[in-house]
This record gives sequence, C-alpha cells and structure tokens, in this order.
Amino acid sequence: MDLLRTASLLAATLTTGLTAGLFAAFAYAVMPGLRRTDGRTVVLAMQRINESILNGWFAVCFGGALVFTLLAAALHLDAEHRAVLPWIVAGLLSYLVVLGVTAVVNVPLNNVLAGAGDVDRVADPAALRERFETPWVRGNVVRAIASTGAFGLLAWALVEAGSLPA
Repeated sequence: MDLLRTASLLAATLTTGLTAGLFAAFAYAVMPGLRRTDGRTVVLAMQRINESILNGWFAVCFGGALVFTLLAAALHLDAEHRAVLPWIVAGLLSYLVVLGVTAVVNVPLNNVLAGAGDVDRVADPAALRERFETPWVRGNVVRAIASTGAFGLLAWALVEAGSLPA
C-alpha cells in the first residue's frame, strides 16, 4: 500500500507539474510571441494549437493531475498518513481553480475561434483576435499560477510523506 500511496502522489505531482509548465510556457513565451503578430496569425495559430492539444499526452497530464491527486488524497486518509493530507487537499483545491478557469474562460474562447472557421474567410481577424486574446491570456495566467501553486503543494506533500515513519 505504501508503494501505491507514494506512486499516486508522485504521479499527481508530475502530471500537475507538466500541466503547470504548459500553462506557464503559454504565459511567458507563446502568447507574448503571438502578441507581436497580426490578427490573422493569432487566430490561425491558436486554432491549430487548440486542435493539436487534444491528444493523449495532454489528456494524461491535464486529466491525470486531477485523478492522481484525488487518488493520493484517498490513500492518505488513514491516521498514519493524514499529516500529508492538508498539502494534497490544498494542491487539489488549487488545481480545481485551473479546471474551473479552463471550463469557464479558456475553452469557451477556444470554441469561439473554432466556430469562426477558416481564417481566410473571417471578415475581420483583428476584431476576432481582440475579442479572444486579452481574456484568454488573463485566464491562462490564472491557470499558470494556480497549477504552479498546486505543483508546489504536491511537491511539498512528497517531502512530508518522505519524512513520515514507515
């Protein structure tokens, strides 16, 4: 059981960290780079990114972070391991912010871009960009901060779990 407990917490930490890295990279590199381009480029690039990101690797990281953190929390409910539970729950709550912002802000904006269709047929790509970019970037910054926080909390839970008597 100790192996499963440790493995679930490690998997939660890794998948959360990978997700945090993705959102952080968008916050400090991808979107600032796209900011330097025209409306058509932003719309086209984000349409292609949104199509490409829906893959197994993303599913394992983004969904796995939630599943593995829930599993780790469940496996730390017993009295001997409960000292780690507050860190795991705090990480879980922080990750729930990520899921909420994704569902309420980023995905609906991604759907707006997808619904616009072929960028060459969009009457005013600059207006579409204006509607999309600022709220999407703000939402993503929140996701980057919340997922990085969750990663740190879960990493600390691993440290604490390692100091518990076996």
